[in-house]
Amino acid sequence: MGFIITVQLIRQPDDLPEALRGGAVAIGNFDGVHQGHARLIETLRAEADRVGGPAVAFTFDPHPAQILRPDAAPPLLTGTQRKADLLAQLGVDAVVAYPTDRAFLDLDADTFFQRLVRDRLDARAMVEGSNFLFGHNRSGDLTTLGRLCDQAGIALRVVDPISVDGLIVSSSRVRELLAQGRLEQANRLLTAPYRIAGTVGEGRHRGATLGYPTANIERIGTLLPSEGIYAGRAWIEQTPHAAAVSLGPNRTFDEEEIKVEAFILDFSGSLYGKPIKVDFLARLRDIKRFDSVEALVAQIDHDVAAVRQIVAATPDIPARSPQP
Repeated sequence: MGFIITVQLIRQPDDLPEALRGGAVAIGNFDGVHQGHARLIETLRAEADRVGGPAVAFTFDPHPAQILRPDAAPPLLTGTQRKADLLAQLGVDAVVAYPTDRAFLDLDADTFFQRLVRDRLDARAMVEGSNFLFGHNRSGDLTTLGRLCDQAGIALRVVDPISVDGLIVSSSRVRELLAQGRLEQANRLLTAPYRIAGTVGEGRHRGATLGYPTANIERIGTLLPSEGIYAGRAWIEQTPHAAAVSLGPNRTFDEEEIKVEAFILDFSGSLYGKPIKVDFLARLRDIKRFDSVEALVAQIDHDVAAVRQIVAATPDIPARSPQP
């Protein structure tokens, strides 16, 4: 069973329970919930304990870029519920996913601070990254925030970025690595294996004729890694199963459509129309064309054996923040 911690996910700050006011607050997109976020939440938890209040992460739904520059908005790494679950595993007491709109994003920095940090959250401490910007046109920076916190008697802690494998950890860096097929390196920057979620749709049933029936995953709302064959862990109704995942076209059968297909090991039953989540654990190989169906099946046999070993050796508990 997965490592699950229940989190209070609040979508209307006006409904914030009194018990979640008067603590430590961190504001950000937290897309992907990577190791840099883990370090920030570690500090947030310590500040919340110091002031004797809750640790609250405030995020935006939708991502501000989807409103301000929809044509250039980066693809998301995590949906809101996944983000909240990962932040809970790192130690927050609640996640506020603010229903973001243009009017909210047009607030100047001082008004943003007064309405959100003071009036709604009644924060006694704030924790932010060194690149934090807020308010209309991102006009508020850490100098602005420091001034406002000083005036309000709110403690401010600033957390510097961290590096993993010599790379500064950021959501954009994770996207780059996934797009380049460097899954294992991307996962080291994250606090849990990269995950997609969708619904199982009708496929062409070709996999079943080869002895490997697949679940065709549709309606995926987050970034797809690069094309390839992956070892994964599929979650069906909170139960994990090893899965061989094909992401890309089936060139052996002259198809060019990009599809996500998961062969779920040791599972039987219909999944059509059901939700499914898949964690990407390792990239096995490129998508390629085979000269015969027999050669394709032989390769799938090999892939499935590799998947079984990799999944058995990979824990499903998220990684914590790395040591300094």
